[in-house]
Amino acid sequence: MRLLLVEDDLSLGSGIQAGLGLSQHTVDWVTDGEAAERALQDQHFDVMVLDLGLPRRHGLDVLKDMRARGDDTPVLVLTALDSVTDRITGLDAGSDDYMTKPFDLDELSARVRALYRRRHDYRLAVLRHGPIQLDTAGRRVTLDGVPVNFSPQQFALLRLLLENVGQTLPRRRLEEALYGWNADIESNTIEVHIHYLRKKLGEDLIRTVRGTGYVIDRID
Repeated sequence: MRLLLVEDDLSLGSGIQAGLGLSQHTVDWVTDGEAAERALQDQHFDVMVLDLGLPRRHGLDVLKDMRARGDDTPVLVLTALDSVTDRITGLDAGSDDYMTKPFDLDELSARVRALYRRRHDYRLAVLRHGPIQLDTAGRRVTLDGVPVNFSPQQFALLRLLLENVGQTLPRRRLEEALYGWNADIESNTIEVHIHYLRKKLGEDLIRTVRGTGYVIDRID
């Protein structure tokens, strides 16, 4: 899962980024409202964790503007404000959830996962494609009922492709989803992961769309 963290407190932001990273999320972090707006317009994120008291642009303004332009990225608001009025204001502006500081990092991670599931309207935590089953909660993949082991990046890549069956995903989006925008990765990293997915699950599973990206085709 790729997250956008918007938090101007450097110590808190660093802790959140590291903590959510341990849960195998890709976390891109910006520290002001204008940077958040640029990121949202240029990149795709699964969930945004948004502080309200930001420099350069208040978090509520960022939230209102993204909703006004039709951006439905799930948003979890973080704030030191704890009155009922403040919570209502954040929810009315378009947030999906609300946490007050200080908070428990494990709870934050659980709420982020819940927003992601809600966004994708998951009725089941298992993605199925022919003989392949991917358990999103247990982080487990089976082929004809036999467990298949993958690295965290390969699991995340397979999950993203299975969530978008029939849609060609550009290599850049795959790179950003797995590593974020600041990662220094080799130019053929995605190709290497695709190679291992094919080797373990079948050469015909993932189709290369030359000049565009990769797709898992629908099963007729």
